[in-house]
Amino acid sequence: MTISSNSKTITELTTLELAQLLAEKMTISSYDWHKQKNNRKAQAGQQLASSLVFLLNNQPEEALERINQAQGWLNKTINPLPCPSHGDRHNS
Repeated sequence: MTISSNSKTITELTTLELAQLLAEKMTISSYDWHKQKNNRKAQAGQQLASSLVFLLNNQPEEALERINQAQGWLNKTINPLPCPSHGDRHNS
């Protein structure tokens, strides 16, 4: 497999660089936020990919925080927040 990032092949990337690429790929953009806000799999995946980056950066507490967030998305104890661009209009 010859996936490249900044002219490196996948075998030349460090584990951290691979995790960062995965986290970037799984990030829900502001453009897709409305479409993905209720997608628990996408939300959990975003959190788990971020947790891997924190773990590889020797930040286990931050990693665990993201893992707990992912668990909340999957077990439905977390619900989406209001839209970041216009907030919760029910409180106005």
